[in-house]
Amino acid sequence: MSPKKKRPVVHIATVIALLGGSAYLTVELRKDEQAAAPKVQTVTDTPQLDSASGGQTAAQTWERLKAPDRSVLRDDKGQVVATFTDKARTATLKGPSRTFSEPANTKSRVVTDNWVRLMPEAWRKGAEKEKWFKDWFKEFYGSQEDDVFAMGFQYVQDAPVKKDDEGIAYAGDAEFGPLNPNGSSGNDLREELSDFYDYLGISYTFRDGRTIQPEEKRARAADCSGFMRLLWGYRSRYPLASTDKSPDGLPRTANGMARSDLGADVIPLKGVGAADRPKSINVLQPGDLVFFKLDARTKERLDHMGTYLGHDTDGNMVFLSSREEVNGPTIGDKGGASRLNGEGYYAKTLRSAKRL
Repeated sequence: MSPKKKRPVVHIATVIALLGGSAYLTVELRKDEQAAAPKVQTVTDTPQLDSASGGQTAAQTWERLKAPDRSVLRDDKGQVVATFTDKARTATLKGPSRTFSEPANTKSRVVTDNWVRLMPEAWRKGAEKEKWFKDWFKEFYGSQEDDVFAMGFQYVQDAPVKKDDEGIAYAGDAEFGPLNPNGSSGNDLREELSDFYDYLGISYTFRDGRTIQPEEKRARAADCSGFMRLLWGYRSRYPLASTDKSPDGLPRTANGMARSDLGADVIPLKGVGAADRPKSINVLQPGDLVFFKLDARTKERLDHMGTYLGHDTDGNMVFLSSREEVNGPTIGDKGGASRLNGEGYYAKTLRSAKRL
């Protein structure tokens, strides 16, 4: 394994306790940042559920929307409290407001009441009447169990190590990859190809029967697609494929995921050239996978990806990804701000988005 890049020590405050004391924010905030945070950061009341209606309250109503085709659940004031998109397993639910930040690498802070989770089946029109959904919704609407966002920030700089019952360190500060012996600053400084099993340090048998062993030099590392597979696959239980060509799970690379028929393409891929930059990105929803074309050497291949989080407190559209410049998962600014709006590096190189 390559030597760990020395990182500055960041002073952090005690994690804010959530209601009931049974769950808490996974992102630690500095005291001065917390004091200056907007009031929306305050944890709201947990939604009250009506068990007789499968988890939704009596005043809630369903509505069908298009572009993309989806079902939304509204409360008695007409506000959307949950969104489910046809062909996608990703669900976005309203819940207690949380703040996510990464003070070591950016001043950006995302205050959100969106909780992103994977359903056991892909959504389809009328699924709200099916038992599988009613059971799932009753369990997770209002739940403060770690969602995709909370899990994602368990890998940023200085995140503490978490181990499962078997002693496997499944979370904690992640690297992008080992140092590249032939690389230089600004030019492939770190190697790609570190997947989720490398980070975990375990062998993994895929659905096609192929077993892959981790590389010692890649321990505690995951490149951009490896991080997404760690987050959405290993942690959130979306099926994983051993390669891009395997048809039975989440492909290995950003290019493979973007071009797969999984989920719903909310921003369809038209091409990889500068002229193929999306004209509008307003369709994006928290939890969407976003795909980029960064390196001209990869020709027609998309070569970077992350998960869209929503707007930060400055109104910018922020995403989380594992990046070489920061050496791991980040919403940071080094090597280009992690923003999809404007005329920055990643805004200009965005090419498509998928709701898994």
